Amino acid sequence: MSGRIVKVSGPLIVAEGMSDANLSDVVRVGPQHLTGEILTMSGDLASIQVYEETSGLGPGAEVVTTGYPLSVELGPGLLENIYDGIQRPLEELRRISGHTIQRGVFAPALDREKKWEFKPCVEVGDEVTGGTVIGTVQETTAVLHKIMIPPIFSGTVRSIESGEFTVEDTICTIELPDGTVREINMIQRWPVRVSRPYIAKFTPSAPLCSGQRVIDTLFPIAKGGTAAVPGPFGSGKTVVQHQLAKWSDVDIVVYIGCGERGNEMTDVLNEFPELKDPRSGESLMKRTVLIANTSDMPVAAREASIYTGITIAEYFRDMGYDVAVIADSTSRWAEALREMSGRLEEMPGEEGYPAYLASRLAQFYERAGCVECLGGDGRRGSLTAIGAVSPPGGDTSEPVSQATMRIVKVFWGLDASLAYARHFPAINWLTSYTLYQDTLKPWYDTNFGPSFLKNRERMMSLLQSEAELQEIVKLVGQDALSQADRLTLETSKMLREDFLQQNAFVDLDSYTSYGKQMDLLALILKYNDLCKDAIDRGTDLDQLTGIPSRERIGRAKMIPPDEYKAAYESIAKDMAREIAEISGGGDEE
Repeated sequence: MSGRIVKVSGPLIVAEGMSDANLSDVVRVGPQHLTGEILTMSGDLASIQVYEETSGLGPGAEVVTTGYPLSVELGPGLLENIYDGIQRPLEELRRISGHTIQRGVFAPALDREKKWEFKPCVEVGDEVTGGTVIGTVQETTAVLHKIMIPPIFSGTVRSIESGEFTVEDTICTIELPDGTVREINMIQRWPVRVSRPYIAKFTPSAPLCSGQRVIDTLFPIAKGGTAAVPGPFGSGKTVVQHQLAKWSDVDIVVYIGCGERGNEMTDVLNEFPELKDPRSGESLMKRTVLIANTSDMPVAAREASIYTGITIAEYFRDMGYDVAVIADSTSRWAEALREMSGRLEEMPGEEGYPAYLASRLAQFYERAGCVECLGGDGRRGSLTAIGAVSPPGGDTSEPVSQATMRIVKVFWGLDASLAYARHFPAINWLTSYTLYQDTLKPWYDTNFGPSFLKNRERMMSLLQSEAELQEIVKLVGQDALSQADRLTLETSKMLREDFLQQNAFVDLDSYTSYGKQMDLLALILKYNDLCKDAIDRGTDLDQLTGIPSRERIGRAKMIPPDEYKAAYESIAKDMAREIAEISGGGDEE
């Protein structure tokens, strides 16, 4: 089925004679066969967004529909790959057309030549349904790729092979209920705008351990949860996302660079292969898929890249893995929506964004969750969605930030003033929040006892009290405060500098386990309690802040993971003795 172009407006073209095409069909446009997708239909007129540069196209050029929606290829070979927004492998495109990728160049997403060692999990005569794992492939040293029956099929295994195969080779045949025989290979194709099915979705019950103290202790995200990282330019969004990608206890990371600056994306592409996976010691790319769609690439592909990434993530989730999708940034994606909406002459909403902005954001974040996978073997997987938001001037009252905050349950608000003060991660503890605290309480109580959450509440209370006292200090000075209030300021300073502040470029400080976080926080709060008792007995605070243990607490976060337990016990013991000697209160241990 083919039509003809009647109008070209940047990435949007209008073609006539498309009455037999369907909404969301992928089309080939012009002599270079540029890839496009039908957005709207009116009679035989179709409005099409083109995923490549449209310069040189004019009225009369041919448009041919493929009859299929925009889909991705799923199978062995996804990991360690770098794709653009519509799943074209960039390394392969560079090999074909050089460093400057030509328009209309196409390459399959999965390598058709490479052979994979397939090991069957089922036998002839077994009943299989959609999602049943029929075999495995060791895709990388870090990930065992599970080959599954596509969700739409079920039947009886008639034959299955073992050995080395390409992704297109038949590895299994199944007899469907109607008697027809279906050949199964290692590729699944799935429409990107349709979420993959599952049996049931559950309330997330375990936290995603990121190793970042301000996140794990104050504002945790659950596995299968959703989070937003809004912040102005220079506040550290990219480094926070790198830390999450590197240290989060997930099996697979899908990093979507949708519309960020080219030099930032270049840094990601250069750094990720160099990053060492703390689990295996090998390259982090062994369990990572990168999707690169920079701000100078066509806006339509930027809009598609979000869906491409989360569909790939759902595929790995269906294998029973914990997956994290990191999108940088949804603001650029929303700007692509705004541009296409304007060219379609739709009625604009707030600040020119389309009226359906919030529903599109919800469609993305709602694909996260903890699910029971298809296949009947009870395996569970999770998909955690983390989106960066880049509000102009750091103003979170703009539409994208507000729509995102209504959907996600964790808000890590980055603060430019903290970043300028060299406090990283620059997550503002007064404006950020998490709604997973009650959901995760049983997990914390089981693993760390009730003291962990009680200490967290005390920490938040101290930091909020500090913010109130700072307003008084600005008016009357610190000398006008009582000893107890000055202690609150001192303890809060310790919490900020010795606990919340974290250096991503120092190995000992880059990651902190939950156990170490709990003990470090308890150590700082114990110092506060001992000093408070000493002040009640008339001891001057200046004497208490000068004890040697106070300085040791400041360096406590740099103690190696296998030594901190004994070191913290020693600090606590010496601290109690030193304060007791000053205050004359006997042994406070």
